[in-house]
Amino acid sequence: MKTVFKLLPLYFIILLLSRLTTSAYAIVDPFSTPNNKFGVHILFPSEIHEAARLVNSSGGDWGYVTIPIQAGDKDLIKWQKFMDDAKTLHITPIIRLATEGDYFKNSVWRKPNFADVLDFANFLQSLDWPTRNRYVIVFNETNRADEWGGEVNAGEYAYILSYAVETFKSKYSDFFIISAGLDNAAENVEGQSRNQYSFMQEMYNAVRSVFNQIDAVSSHSYPNPGFRQPPWVLTRRSISSFIYEKRLADFLGDKDLPVFITETGWSKDETSDTQIASYYKEAFESVWADKNIAAVTPFLLHGGNGTFAQFSLIKENEDLYEDYKAIKEISKVKGNPILTIDVNKSFIQKNEILPTRDFSDYEESVRESKAKDKVTTAAKFVKWLLKMEI
Repeated sequence: MKTVFKLLPLYFIILLLSRLTTSAYAIVDPFSTPNNKFGVHILFPSEIHEAARLVNSSGGDWGYVTIPIQAGDKDLIKWQKFMDDAKTLHITPIIRLATEGDYFKNSVWRKPNFADVLDFANFLQSLDWPTRNRYVIVFNETNRADEWGGEVNAGEYAYILSYAVETFKSKYSDFFIISAGLDNAAENVEGQSRNQYSFMQEMYNAVRSVFNQIDAVSSHSYPNPGFRQPPWVLTRRSISSFIYEKRLADFLGDKDLPVFITETGWSKDETSDTQIASYYKEAFESVWADKNIAAVTPFLLHGGNGTFAQFSLIKENEDLYEDYKAIKEISKVKGNPILTIDVNKSFIQKNEILPTRDFSDYEESVRESKAKDKVTTAAKFVKWLLKMEI
């Protein structure tokens, strides 16, 4: 009898948590209202103004921007300003979670853990977002060892992704959780990488519910091999790779998942920007006209003078490449996503400042939240272990 009573507190904690995580989610189908699928990938919040000029051009409105946030970059003022700018400029943000370079292993990203996910959920929940759907991508190209602490482990990523879904949605039901875009050029090389389809199957083998839990798949539909294939080359490794990734994810999750192509683009080291411009036109008119695509955010708006320069849409001297001009000229849809507040467009046109959040009580609320998390995280983890399907 004493043993039964000892187990009762844990039972009630698990029961409460299960009710929290199985409550009705409030995300919105991105296709339920007019959707401007055009977007762009940026690296810094300050680039959002230039991004808006591109994605909302030629009749477009409420285009998308994909941007990474690192674990050590939880600057509340900085990121709330980004969200306020997105609201004013009519941008739908897609936030991609990232860690940082691993101190002990050169040229790799630190492997995330459950605490990272919990911290991200707490921080991103504290921001006022412009749209009701709060789009979050859970890390990046996890089928590569250099993106996962120097090893490839699909099972670990599946557990992290599953935990992220439950944690974010327990904080705020409008979080729209998207799986990591996978490297579509990766091959099965021991200790280095896994083909994305093998990786997805291994994720399912570890956590069989994972593709049913997520709200969408992210795809890095690059024109591989070599970042140079024409848009009419339709293979599992080209700009049409999203078709095969979605098909497999839908099968494994018994679900019809939207696709967010959050990285794509041709290398200017391999193809002229004039040719790339024609490729973008062809791609958006053909394969990327697919009704299952919610957003296409080419990589990258500003590539600087380093490794990413070959994909940049804007030159280092701020002149525009031909592919930027081509994307800008393509006719776009006037998007109309469901917003967190009723944004009065005439109000914005008067150049008045939209209401922003007062964070004077933020530090106290964070302390309270962390105190609660210390009590509940262990129980969450126990519950999560009990329901894992291996």
